[in-house]
Amino acid sequence: MTTNPIDETIPGSIDIRILIPKLMIIIFGLVGLMGNAIVFWLLGFRLIRNAFSVYMLNLALADSLFLLGYIIDSTLFLLKVSYLSIIFLLCFNTIMMVVYIAGISMLSAISTECCLSVLCPTWYRCQRRIHTSTVMCAAIWVLSLLICILNSYFCGVLHTKYDNDNGCLASNVFSASYMIFLLKVFCLSGLALLARLFCGAGQMKLTRFHVTILLTLLVFLLCGLPFAIYCFLLFKIKDDFQIFDVKLYLASEVLTAINSCANPIIYFFVGSFRHRLKDQTLKMVLQSALQDTPETAENMVEMSRTKAEP
Repeated sequence: MTTNPIDETIPGSIDIRILIPKLMIIIFGLVGLMGNAIVFWLLGFRLIRNAFSVYMLNLALADSLFLLGYIIDSTLFLLKVSYLSIIFLLCFNTIMMVVYIAGISMLSAISTECCLSVLCPTWYRCQRRIHTSTVMCAAIWVLSLLICILNSYFCGVLHTKYDNDNGCLASNVFSASYMIFLLKVFCLSGLALLARLFCGAGQMKLTRFHVTILLTLLVFLLCGLPFAIYCFLLFKIKDDFQIFDVKLYLASEVLTAINSCANPIIYFFVGSFRHRLKDQTLKMVLQSALQDTPETAENMVEMSRTKAEP
């Protein structure tokens, strides 16, 4: 998909303008890695899974792998340790793009299903299959892997002796088109959800889960989207864009690291809002953030009962 422009432009000593972003990436990465690991453990082993928790479980996995790759890359760069070979470096970048695309795909699937559950609640409950989330997540991982492997092959990454310009161009166009499709689905479903919740006839009550989804979408648009725009622009106008590569690449890296570590913070903030933290466990906070029914006296009683569960 793309290679790190810093590896090609910064020889010798580390510039302070490079050092600070790399340190920020490591700090955000460690915080996000711990937060996503907690979310993954709770959703995978402590909470009863539902349609949306399966997506969030896979999203936490994708964010964890992405942050782990960022931490490794930034640490090696600061220590001035080179990769074993150019093939290893390019394969590493390919894996990073796989988890990045998978993360965007998970967000698009979450926002789409949430939109359908709000716009067509009866149809959604009756027609949706039990294992839809699991099948969709598996398909997303496979599709993301295939897109990046094919792009790497046709652009001469995994098969360095073969460089087909037409194949590379077609692969880049397909990858960019897929990203644009995901972003359109992402934005349209989010806007439809907002319109139904606040402007539709017979306005629905806002639940904690809706707030969680909307905040997650907003953070991605602010922090996760620049990296996708950067990659798309790099494909289309690389020659004219080369002067600004390093600055924009570093900015997009930091913002993407923030985006990948933001979701656990959003879950904690939404789940603990208006609740006393000393009376809640992490399990209860996450369960509250995924609550898809308006808060009533009965719901509050039910939440208090879960406190006594092991």
